Amino acid sequence: MSEEFLHKKLNERKEQNAFRQLRLPDGKTDFCSNDYLGIATNGLIEKNLFDFHAVNPTPETQSDVVRGPDRPVRHGSSGSRLLAGNYPLIEETERELAAFHEAAAGLIFNSGYDANLGLLSSVPQRGDTIFYDYLSHASIRDGMRLSFARSFSFGHNDLADLEKRLQAAAAPGDPSHEGNLFVVTESVFSMDGDQAPLQAMAALCAQYGAHLIVDEAHATGVIGKKGEGLVQHLGLETACFARIHTFGKAVGCHGAIILGSPQLRDYLINFSRAFIYTTALPESSVLAISKAYELFPQMDKERDRLQQLIVRFQQASLRFERLNSATPIQGVIVPGNEAVRALAARLQAAGLDVRPILYPTVPKGSERLRIVLHAFNTIEELDALIAEL
Repeated sequence: MSEEFLHKKLNERKEQNAFRQLRLPDGKTDFCSNDYLGIATNGLIEKNLFDFHAVNPTPETQSDVVRGPDRPVRHGSSGSRLLAGNYPLIEETERELAAFHEAAAGLIFNSGYDANLGLLSSVPQRGDTIFYDYLSHASIRDGMRLSFARSFSFGHNDLADLEKRLQAAAAPGDPSHEGNLFVVTESVFSMDGDQAPLQAMAALCAQYGAHLIVDEAHATGVIGKKGEGLVQHLGLETACFARIHTFGKAVGCHGAIILGSPQLRDYLINFSRAFIYTTALPESSVLAISKAYELFPQMDKERDRLQQLIVRFQQASLRFERLNSATPIQGVIVPGNEAVRALAARLQAAGLDVRPILYPTVPKGSERLRIVLHAFNTIEELDALIAEL
């Protein structure tokens, strides 16, 4: 059977200098991962979980993550949570995380992608309308595609454009007037590193009766006194219909939680296909999440260190246009896939792991180096990067 149709599409990517390949870590200075606080890089969760090894280690326990001295925590899961995959630790962790984030309830999903997919594909219904920031993550867009609701983008962080769309949708005679309105945004945008104007957005949603959904993926652990995220930092918990916090970035492990009302939790359990039809996260993963939530709220020094590096990079003189970001995500614009790839290769050759972001991941002409700063990066490492730029 011919696979020519695959070759054709792959060749198109190669001709556009947009062909992607996997790469293994090779010891370069990390300026690309989302491990902002260094929890994963420094093995902080593992150190917390495996302290028991120092006391009477045995061959039986050395390979297990244990919850206590009497029973090892399982590394596998026996089914979806509606069948055999539910267990006390995951429900206890959901309650703990909801309390930390000042939400009434929460439901854990297997990844941030699954959470956005599961929420946006199931909650908005036919007749509803979703307005989403133009730069929203692919998982948000994919969730909306699976929904029967109408969806329209508004200009990135453009409050005037958002209000114009809300006004039109809320006006009598508009087809969406009888349905629910949803506004979806990220609190910190994954490619630009800028923040959404959440206070003004929340006010618009209240004015026009829209439900606000905020993806806190890149704010969790970083924004706020304890890394609680931008929504809580601004005191907007009750203004949000749903919040999504993911664990694969600053939290240093894997998975995500959707926060909202007990009714939203029940709804997702009953209608979210991304939750219903997938095997539950195992106890070992959920224990790691719980331990990470004990760690990152206390990592004030690491958050302070990040701010020092951000200011140093923003104040440096570079040859290239730079995005204005007060977060660890720093963008350096190098238009054209070929040009940005060449510059990234030069940085790689200098021992600096910086990755290019290519069209079509970002709009044509805004190709960039996505430089990520971490609490474990040294001043010398950052200065070496600045010198190369």
